[in-house]
Amino acid sequence: MTSSLEHYYALIMAGGGGTRLWPLSRQSQPKQMLRLIGPDTMYQMTIRRLYPLLAPDHIYVITGQDQVESLQAQVPEIPAQNFIIEPFGKNSGPAAGLGTLVIHQRDPQALIATLSADHYVADTEQFRKVLVSAHELASEGLFATLGITASRPAVQFGYIKRGESLGRRNDLECFKAVSFTEKPDLERAQEFVRSGLYSWNSGMFIWAAEAVLAEFERQQPAIHRLLLEIAQYIGAPDFTARITPLWQKMPNISLDYAIMEDAPEIAVIPVDIGWSDIGSWDMLLDLLEGDAAGNVLLSESAQEPILIDTRRTLVASDRLIVTIGVEDMIVVETDDVILVCHRNRSQDVREVVRRLRERGADAYL
Repeated sequence: MTSSLEHYYALIMAGGGGTRLWPLSRQSQPKQMLRLIGPDTMYQMTIRRLYPLLAPDHIYVITGQDQVESLQAQVPEIPAQNFIIEPFGKNSGPAAGLGTLVIHQRDPQALIATLSADHYVADTEQFRKVLVSAHELASEGLFATLGITASRPAVQFGYIKRGESLGRRNDLECFKAVSFTEKPDLERAQEFVRSGLYSWNSGMFIWAAEAVLAEFERQQPAIHRLLLEIAQYIGAPDFTARITPLWQKMPNISLDYAIMEDAPEIAVIPVDIGWSDIGSWDMLLDLLEGDAAGNVLLSESAQEPILIDTRRTLVASDRLIVTIGVEDMIVVETDDVILVCHRNRSQDVREVVRRLRERGADAYL
């Protein structure tokens, strides 16, 4: 880590329940803990793409108590004191606020890259270059975000519209962000892509800790008041237990809605880094390299499936799976569940999870 980045930190948001890749992803083993692309888990890939830009002691992880042990085992070089434990999930707004609070108390000059633990980035070298550009913007008092090149009119992503150029930082052109639009319908998404002025919202934000805490105070005073009360317990051995009564009072709100949509002076850096949030089985099928017919196998077993007249189908199972005459299908088997769906309906896995919750079928979640 160079001296110019001595106050630069990453805050990895690793507390998600992982419902969109159900049934492989569960509450006890969410997406970030899975090996979906290569030998490393998504969490391991997230941490290691930050090296050597950031040293392990400048990487913080916010997660739940039930995931800490597994995450520590996966990347043991992250110091134990850099794990920030939420009593329970309260969405990304409070989680980012808590993580920022802890880092700011330890380094009041901190600049923080707030990142997700379960995103995929193909071009890691370019990703690190973008983080340096964003660091420069944050040093100037701006909130910076990465805008992903919109390759298609996707309706599952938010969009960022860019305005006037802010010049180049680390040889990358940066722009003023003029608006955020959350998950538009197809017609609007098509208009956005045609205009050439919109990028996908990656959900990656880089800012000065002091500035974002001030923004919580301005936009989310209830959250800020609770954070001030929580601050007195930072460093206590029973930190999570002590803050639980306060955490119960936290509003449940995403970071985008809590801060970003009304934040002043936001900069966007449009990039093409091979990014995906792998938000569905369909997206994973597109991302992974398949056979000549476009079929993808996810398995740690030597037992390969038999796919006869089968095209563009994903099979995730350690058993022998046989398909005949099917196209564009998702087949996922775990010890207790078999999922079969058309790839175009893979987003509806969330509806399955909702119904299981309504039934109280927690064993399947």
